[in-house]
Amino acid sequence: MPAKNHPAPALVKTPESEKITINMGFVDLGHVDLLVAEGFYSNRTDFIRTAIRTHLASHADVLRQAVSRKMLVLGLQTFSAADLEVVRAAGETLQIRVLGLAVIAPDVSAALATATIDSLTVLGALHASPDVKNALAGRIR
Repeated sequence: MPAKNHPAPALVKTPESEKITINMGFVDLGHVDLLVAEGFYSNRTDFIRTAIRTHLASHADVLRQAVSRKMLVLGLQTFSAADLEVVRAAGETLQIRVLGLAVIAPDVSAALATATIDSLTVLGALHASPDVKNALAGRIR
C-alpha cells in the first residue's frame, strides 16, 4: 500500500507589528490631517510612526543604557516546548526580559510554563495562549 502524503504542519506567522489605538484632541488631529493634505505624510499612520521614531531616536542613548542596565533581550524571543523542556531537565527556571516581542509557542502548556518561567518582563508585546498567560499572570511584570 503506498504511503499517504500528509501536509506539513502550518507555521504560525508572527506579526511584525502590534496594533495600538490612541485618542487625539481635535486640534492636534486637524494639524496631522493638514500635514497629510499638504503632502508631508502619506496618511495619519505615516505621521504617527514618523513622530514616534523621531522621538525614540532623540532618546537613543538613554534607551541603550536602560536596555543594558535591565539586561533586556532586544527584538524577538521565542520559547517552544522543547526549549522549556531543556530548562526543566536542568532543574532551572527562567527570568525572561524582552524589549520587543516575546512569544511562548502554542505547544507550551500552562503547566510547563509555570514550571520553567519564574518571571516575565516584556516591554512591547507578549504572544502566548490564554491558558499560559493566565498561568503566568502573577509572574508578569
